[in-house]
Amino acid sequence: MYMSATMTRRLQLLLDEERYQRVAAKAKRERLSIAAVIRDAIDESLGEDDSLARKRKAWERLQELDKEPFDYPKGWDAMDDIREAREKRDRAYD
Repeated sequence: MYMSATMTRRLQLLLDEERYQRVAAKAKRERLSIAAVIRDAIDESLGEDDSLARKRKAWERLQELDKEPFDYPKGWDAMDDIREAREKRDRAYD
């Protein structure tokens, strides 16, 4: 995923084995680096508005909405609605 911020600070972080395995597993599942997972966790924890974690959550919510079935009315045709809207617009200009 694209990061807009330039990384300028290096941090050394010691983790116990259990935490490291949790972070590494999440990184593997999401196809991210361990560092990206840790940065996302920091952003999420500290409430960074433009965080990658926030954007990822929004994307996940959109994907969930896409899974919900939507039943169009029987015989509904999008092109009919488009033509009707165009005709209404054209009448407004007459």
